[in-house]
Amino acid sequence: MKKRILFILNPNSGTSGKEGVVGLIDRCLNKELFVADVVTTAYAGHATELAKEAAAKGVDVCVAVGGDGTVNEVARGIVHTNTALGVLPCGSGNGLARHLMLPMNIAKCIEILNLCKVKDLDYGLVNDYPFFCTCGMGFDAYVSQKFAEAGKRGPITYVQKVLEEGVKYQPETYEIRDENGTATYKAFLVSCANASQYGNNAYIAPQASMSDGLMDVVIMEPFDILEAPQISIDMFNKTLDKSSRIKTFRSKHIFIHRSKPGIIHFDGDPVMTSADVEVRLVEKGIKMIVNPNADKRLRKPNMLQSAAAELFNEINVVRDDISKQKKHVLELSKVLQRKLNL
Repeated sequence: MKKRILFILNPNSGTSGKEGVVGLIDRCLNKELFVADVVTTAYAGHATELAKEAAAKGVDVCVAVGGDGTVNEVARGIVHTNTALGVLPCGSGNGLARHLMLPMNIAKCIEILNLCKVKDLDYGLVNDYPFFCTCGMGFDAYVSQKFAEAGKRGPITYVQKVLEEGVKYQPETYEIRDENGTATYKAFLVSCANASQYGNNAYIAPQASMSDGLMDVVIMEPFDILEAPQISIDMFNKTLDKSSRIKTFRSKHIFIHRSKPGIIHFDGDPVMTSADVEVRLVEKGIKMIVNPNADKRLRKPNMLQSAAAELFNEINVVRDDISKQKKHVLELSKVLQRKLNL
């Protein structure tokens, strides 16, 4: 019996039109394996409604044709069902597709759908909002809000907002509790990663896995303007976890308290929530079509990238030591001046 597959296409995602996608589906999809339908979303949340209806009818695969927002909408409609999620990456970041090592070429990605390799994977909940890639608060959530307000998609707009807002953003204090206790951090951002990257190969949690039953909690401590370029390079070189400004741990369930309500994001979509934030992982809660030919070694940094990250990290440690020594000398100087009545 042929499998039923539904393509849910968001015409507004990404930076380019989807006119050719339907033709590619018709030409490249294996008709001996699938009976296909294509529907187009008309408003926010429509993809979730369509996916729920499809799952209730026993459709085997729902394919999100769009970016991470579209993927999130489709995926939340089919969690804990026998309907698998497929992805045709047509967004501006495509974080989940890139983590799954799907081709960015649509025709080649349809070939992956034809292989129909399905795996049970994890997803997360942040204050009951489902996320499949990352959620977070602090600077990344703030930029997500500014990006949404910009009305213009694409990586250039995102980078523009990062540069505009980064110089004036003030770190916050977060109290984080997990099964091992409570710790307080002053942080530029706190991210909880089910998958490894935000999108566009910006790796916030290079070691994250969608099948280990744990999320990677990433705390980026405040840094000065001299360190900003290296932190950016580390993110794209998959070496952010080597930075002295990054604290990471893995957990299944955490509680975060901040001083006031604020923005969080789930898969890049911003929302205002209370000062208290709960994040938990749901193991094996969604079926996804994965790339059986993916070489997972490509997720790791090469030797040159690792060596460069370690060198810059050592330089930053030395800079910190010098800064601390300078402060210590200044304090001693003040004490001596008081003693000598100078």
